[in-house]
Amino acid sequence: MVEDPVGMDAVFHALAHGARRTMLRRLAERELTVGELAEPLDMSLAAASKHLQVLERAGLVRRTITGRRHVCALEPAPLATASAWLDFYRRHWTDRLDALEALLTDDEGTDR
Repeated sequence: MVEDPVGMDAVFHALAHGARRTMLRRLAERELTVGELAEPLDMSLAAASKHLQVLERAGLVRRTITGRRHVCALEPAPLATASAWLDFYRRHWTDRLDALEALLTDDEGTDR
């Protein structure tokens, strides 16, 4: 089994569900309570809480508990790590597609 030292498996798993992406988008704007995060979603508070736990396990959300109030905040560092991983492949494929475009452009010039 291949190790996942930076937790990217958990990050990509967390990002795989639309409700969790919506939560992260809203947390990027400001800290919210669990109830505020669940409010616009078409699911129960319990279901929203389970999605929030997935985000917490991935290190994307930090929850602060004061009495009965649970306030959530975005932790962007794991997103930066995942973005850097994706950037490598974006550059790779951009270079490959640029080379293909150059090859096709050269072939068009020789047909004339």
